[in-house]
Amino acid sequence: MHKLPALLLFLCSCAVGVAVHLWLRGSFYGCWWWSFSGLSVLFPQWEPIHYDLVVGILSARHNFELRNVIRNTWLKSFKHDPALNQRVQVKFIIGAHGCDIPVEDREDPYSCRLLNITNPILKQEMEVFIIPEAASSVLSEDRAVSVNFRVLYPIIITRLGVFQDNSIVGFERNITVKVYQAEHEGFEGTVVWESHDPIGLISRNLHKVILNDGGGVLRLTTVEEGLLRYELSESVEGIAGGFTYTIHEGEALLQNLNSRPERLLSHLTKLEEEDALLKEESSTYQDIVFVHIIDTYRNVPAKLLHFYRWTVESTSYDLLLKTDDDCYVDLDNMFQRIVQKNLKRPNIWWGNFRLNWAVDRTGKWQELEYPSPAYPAFACGSGYVISKDIVQWLASNSDRLKTYQGEDVSMGIWMAAIGPIRYQDNLWLCEKQCETGMLSSPQYSPEELTKLWEKREQYGTPCACEER
Repeated sequence: MHKLPALLLFLCSCAVGVAVHLWLRGSFYGCWWWSFSGLSVLFPQWEPIHYDLVVGILSARHNFELRNVIRNTWLKSFKHDPALNQRVQVKFIIGAHGCDIPVEDREDPYSCRLLNITNPILKQEMEVFIIPEAASSVLSEDRAVSVNFRVLYPIIITRLGVFQDNSIVGFERNITVKVYQAEHEGFEGTVVWESHDPIGLISRNLHKVILNDGGGVLRLTTVEEGLLRYELSESVEGIAGGFTYTIHEGEALLQNLNSRPERLLSHLTKLEEEDALLKEESSTYQDIVFVHIIDTYRNVPAKLLHFYRWTVESTSYDLLLKTDDDCYVDLDNMFQRIVQKNLKRPNIWWGNFRLNWAVDRTGKWQELEYPSPAYPAFACGSGYVISKDIVQWLASNSDRLKTYQGEDVSMGIWMAAIGPIRYQDNLWLCEKQCETGMLSSPQYSPEELTKLWEKREQYGTPCACEER
């Protein structure tokens, strides 16, 4: 009987050890439920520290230098301030997984989709559409027909054509065929056939023809995958002709494909090294939340939702600030304005809002999921503050919320469903500039962030040179 207390103490220590182990392990592998709710179950008397503000900083895996600059500037400043240290919790938000495809082998640098080119057809002119013998052409009532396509490796369009009625001798129709292009890191285009006659076009259903993709150098963007560009939305999806093309610089393409295995091996080795560095960084600073996301630009909205869930499960607070790792942030000024504006209350969204912002259909901000020509109001990504109840709503609905091309516009679309009280404040800067009293400003390099903070420390404002 005398050994029972020692046994109980031993078992209790093991429970603590298991809980803490899972908590620390979860900080890297995403098993974050243990960090708050798990400990509460094991120890009902345990309560988390309550913070006035939780700061979530979206950060790319490879941005070690930017994170260290933040730790040595505004983050270091508030940690040394007893009045702020117990009021703020700051976490970098990082995807637990890197993309295992080298950038050179992706369809674009913003996603993790393989550029799947195999057996390209070189030195040969190709018809883009193969028409099965059973496919029929009909004279439709449509006066404009269009098809979207995306070029994944450079091609040369050699001819544009239009279908004609074989029962009619000669060709006397007044029809234009145009190619609209949208340049970015790749190429996206739209071929439009338009009749200027009283009658419609001879067209075929896009789903009843075969695309000759030249071994994977181009693909179609159908209505199911995305949307027509807004200015072409009055046309009907289909084909009323075709075009021929050749692959440009085919030998360079072959060399790139042949070097892919070696490039992949090198990339995977670098990913392993990056994982080790991130694990060491997390262990050293204890300020990173890893979420189960492949860390790419297109996944940032999902990355943010995962973080919101983490905050609800893992910590206690009143307000949440979201910002990016390339932003200057002034927490002192922020707290002063929270008091001045009485913002420490439910259902608030405090930021600098873009209104009637046009939806891009191409490029880095390409949006193929949201049908309207303009987004709902959304806050600039350099920083905004939301109340805990809004975070709870986002977290509880995170499995049902659709993600769009960027986290800022996604937030605007999500918020349109619940209509929070918006507090407009121009001191959340949308562009890279310096203004006295600014709360945040984006798109700085590590060196520029360091200089801004040095000016603030020396002159009381980061904009000292600009003002003198």
